[in-house]
Amino acid sequence: MTPAALDGIRVLDLSRVLAGPWCTQILADLGADVVKIERPGVGDDTRAWGPPFLKDEAGQDTAQSTYFTACNRNKRSVTVDMATAEGRALLQRMAAQADVVVENFKTGGLKQYGLDHETLRAANPRLVYCSVTGFGHDGPYAERAGYDLMIQAMSGMMSITGRPDGEPGGGPLRVGVALTDLFTGCYASTAILAALRVREQTGQGQHIDMALLDVGMAILANQASAFLNTGTAPQRQGNTHPSLAPYQDFPTKDGAMLLAIGNNGQFARFCEAAGQAEWAADARFASNTLRVKHREVLIPAMEAVTRTRTTAEWVMLLEDKAVPCGPINDIGAAFDDAQVKARGLAVSLPRDAGDGIAAITGVASPLRLAATPPVLRRAPPALGQHTDEVLREMGLSATEIEALRAAGAL
Repeated sequence: MTPAALDGIRVLDLSRVLAGPWCTQILADLGADVVKIERPGVGDDTRAWGPPFLKDEAGQDTAQSTYFTACNRNKRSVTVDMATAEGRALLQRMAAQADVVVENFKTGGLKQYGLDHETLRAANPRLVYCSVTGFGHDGPYAERAGYDLMIQAMSGMMSITGRPDGEPGGGPLRVGVALTDLFTGCYASTAILAALRVREQTGQGQHIDMALLDVGMAILANQASAFLNTGTAPQRQGNTHPSLAPYQDFPTKDGAMLLAIGNNGQFARFCEAAGQAEWAADARFASNTLRVKHREVLIPAMEAVTRTRTTAEWVMLLEDKAVPCGPINDIGAAFDDAQVKARGLAVSLPRDAGDGIAAITGVASPLRLAATPPVLRRAPPALGQHTDEVLREMGLSATEIEALRAAGAL
């Protein structure tokens, strides 16, 4: 079997919920051995974040939410109670053998357990230690807990998401997934890979301080740049784009479609196909900047035309003309799409935890490395499914494992 990109990298995952687990799932998909530490009898908070819950072989709801499965595949679950002396000692031993630790406790929260960055790196100078918090380890908010929705609000993301005030349904909205958590996981995995590269050169690990607020501000992207360089805060404008037109949803005969026209050539080809070639010759619409300026005239005229065909007819008409056009799918329709199927984006992994769940389906990794592609080896684990397996690999005997259980450490 071809080695995966991160074969041989050992990750001790002390994180829970989404940002940290998303990061470690990326590392796991790339071949890292990720050991997820969970609270005995309880586990990651998201195991209980339902409905919806996974179904057993009889089609009945189980106690495990589908949320947990989204960010914990390819990991091994080990239950350890860090509140016990034996549990702390075990985790310190595991960290001494790890390449990476990822945690998302509040600032200073792991110091009392001897699992903080300074303590673990003193014992293992090669350790890359990644902390994920709401607001980072310094500044006036460092002690606060941070959650995705709070960061979407504080960063300004909600102020640019949704319809304008005064329109039906107007007002700030959150993005439909925990965008800040997910991006923080992606940024954290990138930082970890960079730190591992530096370690190859220096022999030393380092601390990575990832904050949801930092990421929330960074992913404002062009909207942040607009404010920082003009002094004007962008506002909500529904599905329209502040810098492009036409770039939004349009009504069709049987629903709606999306047009994402980004240059003059695309606009001209759309106009020709729609039987409105005169629009492309109109001085008011001669450039993107002018189309943005005159969108109040252009968009209603386009909407009158887009209503004359079905969504499928528009997609078929524009497909060979290099005009970006597509349906506005729900998630079921998205997974039924021919291209999604061709790319194999829904992947089912068998689970052998003895809990009645035969398989779990998730979304394939989007990382398409030609020589060392991600390998989906394990379904998201049952709570503590791999505790004995991992501890035996560490050299603990059956007697030692049983003693840890008797002490309440596992």
